Amino acid sequence: MQEKAELRKQMLAERDKLDIVLKSRLDLSICSRLEDIIEARNAKVVHSYLPMGSEIDVYPLLEHLLAAGVTVITPKSLKGRQIKNLQLHSLEELEEGIYGTKHPAHDEEYTGPVDIYLIPGLAFDKKHYRVGYGGGYYDSHLAGQDGYKVGICYPFQLVDKLPVEAHDVPMDAVVY
Repeated sequence: MQEKAELRKQMLAERDKLDIVLKSRLDLSICSRLEDIIEARNAKVVHSYLPMGSEIDVYPLLEHLLAAGVTVITPKSLKGRQIKNLQLHSLEELEEGIYGTKHPAHDEEYTGPVDIYLIPGLAFDKKHYRVGYGGGYYDSHLAGQDGYKVGICYPFQLVDKLPVEAHDVPMDAVVY
């Protein structure tokens, strides 16, 4: 859809020009809120993206979760809108994936349940629908998943209403 394409371009440009000091402050604040949600929900398994480009830096949160004994699962993007879930053991053992992504440097797939999903997006609306990069990876992966889905964005990435397609999966909450 043309509307989504324009929104992607606009939000990516806004995010890319975010002041580095403000970005750092917002990233830490968002990580703190996410940590509160994870603790309140007593989550034992958290699925999280590994940030690329100007995405919200969740590495401090992931370090905290690993140190606290929480199982952290990260996606490995495969061709054909598929994601392979890999357990993160260390932030030092990562390798480059497709489309500029990163994932753990092993290929042991995690197939168990996930308590919370941390999902990045370029825009979210009041009904918690999201616009991502347009590949459909998260929509395909999240369809039918039981875990609590938390969208993550900067405040300027919130919009009143997004165009919604049949395959779009809403989040349970959005943190900004």
